[in-house]
Amino acid sequence: MTNVKFNRKPFEGTFNTLVDDLFSELPGFFKGDFNNFERKGFVPVNVKETEKSYLLEVIAPGFDKTDFKVNLDSNLLTISADKKTEVKEDTQKDIRREYNFKAFKRSFTLDEKIDATNIEASYINGILTLNLPKKETVKASATEIVIK
Repeated sequence: MTNVKFNRKPFEGTFNTLVDDLFSELPGFFKGDFNNFERKGFVPVNVKETEKSYLLEVIAPGFDKTDFKVNLDSNLLTISADKKTEVKEDTQKDIRREYNFKAFKRSFTLDEKIDATNIEASYINGILTLNLPKKETVKASATEIVIK
């Protein structure tokens, strides 16, 4: 006869903790993590269009504005961030750790409609916002051609 020792009473806690405990050793594919973009360094981006510009919103909470690097090379806009992690000597043991800060890099190809010399960026409340102004289009004035 084999004795089985539980660290806690079976079925103590919620159903979610029971399922997490049962499937904690399965590969990520079976846990549904195969479509989790954050694990791959992918950050969500919203793109909005106004009359005078495009707004690019990069959702990246927990970073400082000094962690970001925004480059424009020809017509390729690259946004990257890398948070320096500090190694702390803690006496506490992590029971569960569900978030951490990872480096990411996203690139966007800009078309000829964007005025690349006047791009502005700001980081407020975890959202990096880039204002990509549109070039002013000069409409050719209509001229009447006289027939001779």
